[in-house]
Amino acid sequence: MLSFIRRPARSHAWGMLVLALGLPALPPLGHAAPEAPEGGYPPLGTEVMVPDLGLTGPPATAEDPLAAFEDGPSGPTVDTPTRPTAPAVAVGPAEPIAPPPVTHLSLMLDWYPSPRHAALFVARRLDLFAERGLDVDIQTPADPDVPIKLLVTSRVDLALTRQPLLHLMVDQGKPLIRVATLVGLPLASLVLDDSIDIASLSGKRIGHADQDADTVLLASLLHQQELSRDDLDSPALHFRLEQAMREERVDGVIGAVRYLLPRALADDGISTATYTSEDMGVPRYDGLILVANRDHLAQQRDAIVRLVGALEEATAWIVEHPDESWALLAQAEPALDTPTNRAAWPEAMARLSLTPSALHDGRYAGFERFLADRHLVSSVTPVDRLAVDLER
Repeated sequence: MLSFIRRPARSHAWGMLVLALGLPALPPLGHAAPEAPEGGYPPLGTEVMVPDLGLTGPPATAEDPLAAFEDGPSGPTVDTPTRPTAPAVAVGPAEPIAPPPVTHLSLMLDWYPSPRHAALFVARRLDLFAERGLDVDIQTPADPDVPIKLLVTSRVDLALTRQPLLHLMVDQGKPLIRVATLVGLPLASLVLDDSIDIASLSGKRIGHADQDADTVLLASLLHQQELSRDDLDSPALHFRLEQAMREERVDGVIGAVRYLLPRALADDGISTATYTSEDMGVPRYDGLILVANRDHLAQQRDAIVRLVGALEEATAWIVEHPDESWALLAQAEPALDTPTNRAAWPEAMARLSLTPSALHDGRYAGFERFLADRHLVSSVTPVDRLAVDLER
């Protein structure tokens, strides 16, 4: 069907007429115009016949020459010009940035807070745990035997203990594994009233602090002195070592921290003699270690690695700031700020492990052989069942 449309006399309309009638296109600028067709071009304003493209709506106007094509077909296959569509913009408040996820870890000390725990308290005070996405809950046990029991039953994620106790517990089938070392030297000792000769312990009362002090240290002392268990009495004192010595309920204690208890007793006017675990024939071992539950290690590995990294950074800060470290530690854990702890701080600081994750394989293998030779374990446990370096 054909219809007649009067086009306004505009160059744009003429260009569309050329397209509709198939007239030759104008040459580019700078070239001679083509010859006019035979008969000449129709004059402006002439009514001509053009195909009806099925468009509806009002004709094009001078203000909007494309108005007639608004309701027509469009797309790449249709030679019909279309009006560009403005993109839609959604306006609203920006989404809040979600904070990074925080991993919660519960950690139980081996004893009441002490200078040997400095790396933990300093790391917390300097926000080194928080910087690594950790929320570490540091707990104090009711007695020294509690931490391992809670760790075995998955009621805490990590616990502090001593290397000898780790060997004993693993030999008993407990799913424990060392993941870091906070103190790489033995801390335990035998503290006797200075009126007592170590060679004359028969009939004496020697209290012990914890299970490994009784099973390993006392057993080694008895072996060295050629005594049997029946030759002396050894009550369990737990946290009450100083009290038992002050009240003269015991002649000595075994398992006491060698640089703390003698100082505390001296402040009370009690003179003592101190014998180290090495003096009793016990090989050197890690004095304070961080232990995990082996059954959960795979799931907790990343978080533990971050925690150990924080401990390493805290220990480095302590060593590099010896004059400031005690003040910060006292602020972090006010209960530590006692005359005895202040006096012992240089010795405690010197024993902190600068590389907590590093594992001394030979030390663990040698200590296991020592226990086996003394029949203190039922079989020899390989090192990889006792300890691991998570950064290897």
